[in-house]
Amino acid sequence: MHSEWKNGEMLVSTDPAKLDAGAVHAYLTRSYWAEGISREIVERSLRHSLCFGLFEANQQIGLARVISDYATFAYLADVYVLEKYRGRGLAKWLVRCVQAHPQLQGLRKFILVTRDAHELYRPFGFAAPGKPQNYMELAKHNIYKTGGTDGESARGV
Repeated sequence: MHSEWKNGEMLVSTDPAKLDAGAVHAYLTRSYWAEGISREIVERSLRHSLCFGLFEANQQIGLARVISDYATFAYLADVYVLEKYRGRGLAKWLVRCVQAHPQLQGLRKFILVTRDAHELYRPFGFAAPGKPQNYMELAKHNIYKTGGTDGESARGV
């Protein structure tokens, strides 16, 4: 069963059949966090995530993607609204829909990473990590631009 929310002519849906992978790829490939990402990787990420497509009529105008075990943890990724639709509160509505999804209730931790949208997420309870010294990552920052290797990988030992 897929979830859907309506707001006038706008629709948020978790139905994977409604997603337009081409539209998502077109946006992500020019985003600061996934610049140069391949269509194949976008399609794979959509298949393996809980996706919230944002639509006006049948046109996809935004997305929020959640990676989760649906029990304890979730990561919010790839949140966007096309530029010409911004300023209407659609990103806030999209995040509210994510937080309302029945499978994402009672999680111990829900995280995200953003360069510049802190004020969007703060009213929803997101904050800087309480113990940032405990946080670790393995980041390959240029992986989409270099065809799978970012030059930071370990060389033969």
